Amino acid sequence: MEVHDRVTQLIPHLRRYARALGTSEISSDELVRATLERAQAQLDRYSPEADLRIWLFSQMHHSYIAQLRGAEAAAELERSDFERAIASLPPSHREIFLLVTLEDLSYQDVARTLEIPIGTVMSRLSRAREKLRLLLMSQAGLRLVR
Repeated sequence: MEVHDRVTQLIPHLRRYARALGTSEISSDELVRATLERAQAQLDRYSPEADLRIWLFSQMHHSYIAQLRGAEAAAELERSDFERAIASLPPSHREIFLLVTLEDLSYQDVARTLEIPIGTVMSRLSRAREKLRLLLMSQAGLRLVR
């Protein structure tokens, strides 16, 4: 199967991840478009031995960071408490949380995708989960008892 056909099969995964990453400043469709354009422009750097899914998520990561840097503030979309809690995570924590929970990537695959050490993946994921737990408990009117 050609790379083009394999990329086409992975577009639903890219769209799902882009929608989950999305903020009011960044359109998920624009992020997918930018990712595919970036991947096309860098296709000569793709090695057939590499995991295409990981490579595409890595391309999305770079597109996402570029859009975050250039994004202007926009009106907050209506979201559920959980979506707002996820959106409140720092982008570096949100990416890892979503790649592990939504895309079911291993810590090692996330580390390769984001080009960071696996220990960083584990610590950021732990912090993201703890922040989400505290935010959701607070929203539910629960308090932490230690």
